[in-house]
Amino acid sequence: MWVFNKYTGQLAVASMLLPLSANSGGYKFSDGDKFLEVGARIQLQYKVDDPAAGARTDDIFFRRLRVRVAGSMHKDWKGQVEWDMGKATGDNEVSVKETWMQYGGWNNMTLKIGNSSFPFSREFMTPYTKQQLVERTFVGDLNYGTPDKNVGLHLRGHNGDKKLTYRASASIGSVQSDSAKLRFNTPVNKLTGYTDGYMIGGRVDYHPLGFVKFQQGDFSGKTRFTLGAAAYAWNNDGDLVVNTEDVDSITALEISGAFRSHGFSIDAQYNNFDSDLVDATHTGGLYRNGKTTLNNAAIEGGYMFDNKIELVAGYQTQDADNYATSWNRSSLGANWFIKGNDIKIQLTYRMGENLDGVSGKDKDEIYLQTQFDF
Repeated sequence: MWVFNKYTGQLAVASMLLPLSANSGGYKFSDGDKFLEVGARIQLQYKVDDPAAGARTDDIFFRRLRVRVAGSMHKDWKGQVEWDMGKATGDNEVSVKETWMQYGGWNNMTLKIGNSSFPFSREFMTPYTKQQLVERTFVGDLNYGTPDKNVGLHLRGHNGDKKLTYRASASIGSVQSDSAKLRFNTPVNKLTGYTDGYMIGGRVDYHPLGFVKFQQGDFSGKTRFTLGAAAYAWNNDGDLVVNTEDVDSITALEISGAFRSHGFSIDAQYNNFDSDLVDATHTGGLYRNGKTTLNNAAIEGGYMFDNKIELVAGYQTQDADNYATSWNRSSLGANWFIKGNDIKIQLTYRMGENLDGVSGKDKDEIYLQTQFDF
């Protein structure tokens, strides 16, 4: 108790003595090159499956409940720890998220070492706090080819006017042994049923009229657009016992773009994945005879009224070698920005057709989510 009170008191004194500023990453206490940032993200979600069907089910839960701490004692260096308690189940009570050390002493370039976002999928790289729809579409879904935060080296940079930006990563990523998905996760969380592999990849984004952030919606009203391309390769490192649904290799390509002007916004993306299983005879889920080409695409957009209310809509589609037909989803929604993206309420109605590529298998879903970010 004495130790707790001692250090709590020291932090409180430091808080009063050091300059305090609020930024998009939380609150920052600074003293020259030394600083401490703290923040948290809370998303409480209520979900209803098949609202008009007799088999209607609903659930309320913390979609994300994350805390982050960052800081440094030395110029050009920064470290961050972020963890999520929103999906606490059994022994997996805390998930490691953006956790890394960073060097930024180069001109227009930084290097992270640790667990960070892999540079594939514009939608995934757009923070979940700045999405127009409550849940990401196929092109940003970790279940269908988009890599998660992975452990390794993560380089990012830009030219002088930031009209050209780039990122590259060399890391280790984990892929679930489940032929119905192409599910990524980070190896640091030690989940069972995943196979580790080596990944390399990168992206380039071009912003002719000025830099466009990884953020959906148009708060500025300025006319901007961006075009991006990304690719990666993942290969099984062979450490785990082989079963029929272990993935052997994945290669991927992304083409994406975004447009912003006078409250209007549009984001569009196409992904292509070629994946092989270790067992070349396995057929099921996405795969036929141990192989699949998975394609997904999405377009979503909206209009902002006085930076307070946004009406949004989206369409997404996905197909794979073993699907009987394409899996399609249409979405309508509205967002109320009480304090920008820091405090907002989102409502999305999603209509799904041919789930998992099965003709006639449909399901509608309603998502209501509150968000508090500091």
